[in-house]
Amino acid sequence: MDASIPVGFRDDDARAVLAAIDPEETIDFLHELVRAPSVNPPGDVAEAAAVCERPLVAAGFSVRTLAHEPGKPNIVAEWGAEDGPTLCFNAHLDVVPTGDESAWSHPPFAAEIADGRVYGRGAGDDKASVTAQVMGAIALARSEVPLRGRLLVTEVADEETSGAGALHLIAAGIRPDGVIVGEQTMNRVAVGEKGTAGVDIVVTGRTAHGALPWEGANAIEGMARVIVALGQELQPRLAERTHAYFMPSSASVNMIDGGVKSNVVPDRCAIFVDRRLIPGEDPIATTAEIRAIAKAAIAGVPGIDVQVIPAPDRFAATMSDPQGSLARAMLAANAYLGLSSELTGFSMASDGRHFAAAGYPTIIYGPGDPRLAHVPDEWVGIDEVLEATQAYALAALAFLGPGAG
Repeated sequence: MDASIPVGFRDDDARAVLAAIDPEETIDFLHELVRAPSVNPPGDVAEAAAVCERPLVAAGFSVRTLAHEPGKPNIVAEWGAEDGPTLCFNAHLDVVPTGDESAWSHPPFAAEIADGRVYGRGAGDDKASVTAQVMGAIALARSEVPLRGRLLVTEVADEETSGAGALHLIAAGIRPDGVIVGEQTMNRVAVGEKGTAGVDIVVTGRTAHGALPWEGANAIEGMARVIVALGQELQPRLAERTHAYFMPSSASVNMIDGGVKSNVVPDRCAIFVDRRLIPGEDPIATTAEIRAIAKAAIAGVPGIDVQVIPAPDRFAATMSDPQGSLARAMLAANAYLGLSSELTGFSMASDGRHFAAAGYPTIIYGPGDPRLAHVPDEWVGIDEVLEATQAYALAALAFLGPGAG
C-alpha cells in the first residue's frame, strides 16, 4: 500500500541530485520538444517520443516503446532496483491544434523565449511536464545515489482525445506503487482531479411557418426555459458543493444548436452541458438531477418534449490519500525547494483518472498555469520548469532513495 512506503531523503543526497540538473540542457530539451509538432488529431507523436528517448538512453535508462497505433509510441524508461517500490512518472506528448495562427504573436512551434517564458503550442500542456519528468529522472540517475526501488518514466500519446496511450500501458502490465501525472498545477501538489458527467439536452417541438408560430411548438423557446431553470435551480446547488482541495462543483452550457431556417419554427434544439464533479458526487445521480430540472422546466408546455443524454465518457472524481507516501514524497520535495506545501485538486481531466481507476495511488503535479492551456500564445515560465525538474527529482528520491538516514 502507498501509505506503507517510507519516504524522505538525506540532505547530501538531495544536493547531489540537484547538482546533476543542467538548467541550459533542460530548457534546450523543452525547445526541441515544442519544435516537434505532435498535434492531435491526428496525434502522431513519433518525433516527440524520439526527442525523449535519446537522452534517456544516453543516461543509461532501459527504454522501450509500446505503440497502440502507428505513429503513437508510448515511451517506457526504467531505472533503479527491481525489488523495491516502483514510482511512475507520466505525462503526454500530444497537443491540441493551434487554431488560427494569426492569433499568435509567437509562432506556435518555434519555442521562442521572451521575458523568461517559452512560447509555443504544448509549451505548458504538456511538454513542460514531460521536460521536468525526463530531465528530473536523468538527474537522479546521474547523481548515482543508490535507489531501493525503480523509477518508470512514461510519456504517452492520445491524452487529449481518449487516454488510449495511458490505458495501453496499464493493459501492458506496468504495476507502479504510485503515479505522478504531469499537468499544469503551478507546481502545487494535486491529490486528485475532478470527474465529468457531461450531458446532451435535446428539446423537440413541432415545425410551422415562421409567420404562423402558434401552429408549431418552438423548441428553442423550450430550451430557453431549460437553460433558465439550470441557472436558477442547479447553479445555486453546485455553489454549495465544495471540497477542501477542489474548486466547487460546476456546470456550463458550452454548445447550442437549433433551427433550420429563418422563417421556420424550430422543432429541435440541443445543448451540451459540461458538468464537472467533486469527490463524493456520482455521475449517474448528477445526470438524473439535470434530467429532473429539464423535465420540470417544460412540463405543461404543449408540443414540447426533452431528453437528457449522458456523454459516453463520464467518470467520478479521483482522490488519493493526502497522508499517503506519494503525496508526502511530493510535499517533501516542494518543502525542500521552498515551494507550496498546500494540497490542491486538479479541475481538468487527465490521464490520472485511468491510473486511479486501475487502483494505483495517483497525484498530479507540474509547471504552468492551467488557464494558459489550449489558447493562442501558450507559454510556460523557465523558472517554473526548472523548479518542477528539481521537484520531480527530489520526489523520486524521497520515494525510492535510501531514506532520510
